[in-house]
Amino acid sequence: MKTDELLRIATAALEDLKAQDILVLEAGKITSLFDYMIIASASSTRQTKALAHHVQEKVKAAGGKVYGIEGEQAGEWLLVDLGDVIVHIMQPAIREYYDLESLWAESSAIKEKNSLM
Repeated sequence: MKTDELLRIATAALEDLKAQDILVLEAGKITSLFDYMIIASASSTRQTKALAHHVQEKVKAAGGKVYGIEGEQAGEWLLVDLGDVIVHIMQPAIREYYDLESLWAESSAIKEKNSLM
């Protein structure tokens, strides 16, 4: 599956279940581990888990591969590994505390989610 299609599917899956503040960062220039990172907020532990599972289902249904999901037990921050795309789903307090946007955005390009559609 092409990376742009994977980005589109993952972002649409997050929007399906009302994820908030979805941000796509291009990280391929600063790491060889993945090309893009999607960061989204969820209002509860239940929503973080639902969003992660929905992303997983949509990617698999489209023929993509999910390499793993981390953080399911606590549910405050879940990471969905799609290979070239990493999806972080966080509750707002956790997202603010770790501030991945600042950490990664300085050295990566922000891709507007509207350009994925």
